[in-house]
Amino acid sequence: MKWLAALISCTLLSAPALAREIEPAERREGYLSATIPVCADPSVLAEISSDFATREDRFWHSGLRIVAYDKIRPVAWRAWGLDYIPRQFCTGEVLVSDGFRRRIDYVIKEDLGFIGIGWGTDFCIVGLDRNYGHAPRCRQAGP
Repeated sequence: MKWLAALISCTLLSAPALAREIEPAERREGYLSATIPVCADPSVLAEISSDFATREDRFWHSGLRIVAYDKIRPVAWRAWGLDYIPRQFCTGEVLVSDGFRRRIDYVIKEDLGFIGIGWGTDFCIVGLDRNYGHAPRCRQAGP
């Protein structure tokens, strides 16, 4: 009896997994369109600057601000596959008001803004991830 159970389990485990056709998320979910701003779009950078200033004031009482952006470039588009919500991963450098240049990694996400309306961003500035939300060294903010 044990021999038969072992044979059946080996047969089931060795069978190839049933594959499914990958369908883009915007075809599967009617509200998605895969249209999000590019990495260097001024509205994206303004939202990041505003969120950074709010975070620094509210939680860390530092008064730091993003002064300038440089070397902004895309890293990956839909890095997790077509059947996930469209995301654009970006990187670049920022000049912070303390005088230091730091790397910034961020993602622009479709329909993941405030309460799911419009695009949203999530960012991490290396050296200023004080709550380790994207640790280590902002790697969790990338693809």
